[in-house]
Parts: sequence; structure tokens; C-alpha cells
Amino acid sequence: MKVLVFFALIAFAAAGEFALKDKPVFLEDLPIDGQISGRITNGNKASAGQFPYQVGLSITTSGGTSWCGGSLISQNYVLTAAHCTNGATSIAVYLGSTVRTSPTVTRTVSKSNIIQHSGYNSNTLANDVSLLYIAAVSYTTNIQAIKLPAIASSYSTYAGSYAIASGWGRTSDSSSVSSTLNYARLPVITNSVCSSTYGSSVITSAVICVSTPSGTSTCQGDSGGPLALESSKELIGVTSFVSSKGCASGAPAGFARVTSHLAWIKTNSGVSY
Repeated sequence: MKVLVFFALIAFAAAGEFALKDKPVFLEDLPIDGQISGRITNGNKASAGQFPYQVGLSITTSGGTSWCGGSLISQNYVLTAAHCTNGATSIAVYLGSTVRTSPTVTRTVSKSNIIQHSGYNSNTLANDVSLLYIAAVSYTTNIQAIKLPAIASSYSTYAGSYAIASGWGRTSDSSSVSSTLNYARLPVITNSVCSSTYGSSVITSAVICVSTPSGTSTCQGDSGGPLALESSKELIGVTSFVSSKGCASGAPAGFARVTSHLAWIKTNSGVSY
């Protein structure tokens, strides 16, 4: 009888723990709902040249077109999210402007030049990174690559630091996206704190999370965009997911952790520090 009670308590505790977990979803899978402000919620308008590494992506699939962000990491490569490129047949890359529809430079990427992480898993949200090979761009005041963290034997978790997320995410519950680039300053949190919301099966060492104070967060259309460490301006995250309850729900926002993918980036692009 004691054994049965013991296992019943374990089952009850497990059920309680499961009930505490939010369901994480890729930003592009969120329903469009009037309750959700669909931009970098409660963020700020970026000025020209403030984020010269920011890239906009107009993605064509068999089902239509969608919008994502990305980071220029060299003259020939853009880093973005795998859930953005999954199923893409071609991608138009916009560079050099904070105004979404007025890029100073445009590049077109065919399916053969999309390098999606072979370990990408849409169920666990793992390895949500892709590389795009583009014809070389010239650097200007408004077009510059963002530096990656140096390849090392160990890395900071960045917990307690501030990072900047940016993008042209949706501005309303309609299908439109922002015409101007927005950004938000967000505090990085520990994975243990983040896993208390989403669970350890999603929050692995290859994920980095930020808290979303006052509903300030990434949202639809920001997917694939940069999370840059404020102090060093290095790229530490690729915008990936939020709670299924919405961008402004107050739940943590999740990113693919760049330091976990440095070897993959180097192998597939040659870019490393």
C-alpha cells in the first residue's frame, strides 16, 4: 500500500509540474489575435545605421510568402532561423535600411543556397538555425556584419546581461508587418528559470532565453533576427519562440544559442573568430 501511495504522489507531482509548463511555439506559428500586439512589443524605433547587421527576409514557399529577420555575419552569409527557411523555394534578402520596403541592397537566394541545420526539429524546437549564401555585399555605414563570439572551450551563459533584439515584426493583428525597424533591450535569464516555464526538453544548453518585462518581447515577423549582447555587440541568439499564450504574455522568449552552433557555422560558412 505504501508503494502505491508513493507512486501516486510521484504521478501527482509530475502532473503538477507539467501543468506549470507553457507551450512554446515558433513565432510564425502564433495565431493572429487581437489580444496580441504583433511587433517587437513595447519596443523602440531604430535609427538609420543603428543595427547595420539586421537583414529582412521575404520568403517564398509553395504556400505563399512570409517575413523573417536575419543577421549578416559576413559579406556572403546571413544567419537566420530554420523554421523560417523550412520549405522555402527562394528568399529575397533586404539590407541597409530601417525602412522595410526600401532596402539599399537586395540579394536573391535560391533553394540550393539555403543551408538548414540537419538537426532541426520542429517538435522540440531544436537547432533552429539556417545559413543563407548571398552574392557578396560591400560594407557601408548601414551594412556591416555582426561579430560572432570567439570559438572557445567554454562560454558565459550571459545570464544577468542585457541583450538587444531587433526586427520588423507585425504591428497589429492584421497580416501586415512593421514598416520600420524596432528593437528592445531585454535581460538574459538562466536556463533553469526558463525551463520552469517551458520544461527541460525544450530548454537545453543550445537555447538562450530572455525575460519580457512589461510585455516587451519579440513577436511574429521577428523570427530569425538577431539577439546581440549589449556590452560587446556580439551575436548571441537567433530569434526562435515565445509562449503559445502570446508575445505580450510575460513568459520568456527563446532563441537559438549561437555559441552552441559556432562549429556548425564555421563548417558551413567558414565564418569564425
